Amino acid sequence: MAAEPVILDCDPGFDDAVAILLALACPEAIDLVAITTVAGNVGVAQTARNAGVVVALAGKTTPVHAGCPRPLVRAPHDAADIHGADGMAGAVLPAATRPAEAEHAVDFLRRRLRAAPPASITVCAVAPLTNLAAAVVQEPAVVRAVRRLVLMGGAIGLGNVTPAAEFNLFADPHAARVVFGAGWPIVMLPLELTHQAVTTPARLAAIAALDTAAARTVAQMIRGYPEAARARRGGVPLHDACAVAYLVWPELMSGRHVRVDIVTEGEAAGRTLVDWHHPGDAALPLVLERIDADGFFARLIEALGRLRG
Repeated sequence: MAAEPVILDCDPGFDDAVAILLALACPEAIDLVAITTVAGNVGVAQTARNAGVVVALAGKTTPVHAGCPRPLVRAPHDAADIHGADGMAGAVLPAATRPAEAEHAVDFLRRRLRAAPPASITVCAVAPLTNLAAAVVQEPAVVRAVRRLVLMGGAIGLGNVTPAAEFNLFADPHAARVVFGAGWPIVMLPLELTHQAVTTPARLAAIAALDTAAARTVAQMIRGYPEAARARRGGVPLHDACAVAYLVWPELMSGRHVRVDIVTEGEAAGRTLVDWHHPGDAALPLVLERIDADGFFARLIEALGRLRG
């Protein structure tokens, strides 16, 4: 079977970095067409720089397009308190070997999707959804080219930035409302799933033991995660890598098709209202709830071991 064409929309962020590395380590499953970046964990200039550096770390040349520098409506919020001012938790990284493309991410998304056959490209979004919302608002017809949108974001219950909201949807809830209403097939990986994918000390040791620059860098970034946040989970969740893992190993995860609405205003802005107890038909978003975490880490570690850039 041919590899699946994928556009990865992200805001690196060290867990985004792991997602990029995993996508590049699995060319038999993922044809990474391009990476688009957006303001989120840190500013958009830094997220584009980080994406280029991670691509270079993997020894690849995937193009990177920088996108929207702020949310559609609300004031910007970042996660530098978790990811560090550079987004990479202070890890020492090589220089990018290819500069970011001149074409804006939204323009790239519109051009690439406009030219693609129906349902031929998967978009994997692990960041605030500003780029995708802007593309859809400017050119609604691009939705037809998307086979599925696989996104890390939201929560069935409690958030991680406020009691109501997960960071990616909290950062731009108005964009999330546009994206969830656009009509493309959606697979959503909420916090309930990604909080199961925790890099425990034993899993971190297994990553650090790999003799590759990519794995050593991942271990360094994970060690830079704030200790207080690490203690709450018994390790470091690799939120965004789970979304890429779903593209490669969907059998590791399970969930149900349910209605999802987005709160855009007030203290609950960014909350995903997930009608978990009333499963619906396959036209509704597939919200994943469970992951085989041991299987995920075993395969992730093997994949990182293949990257010798």
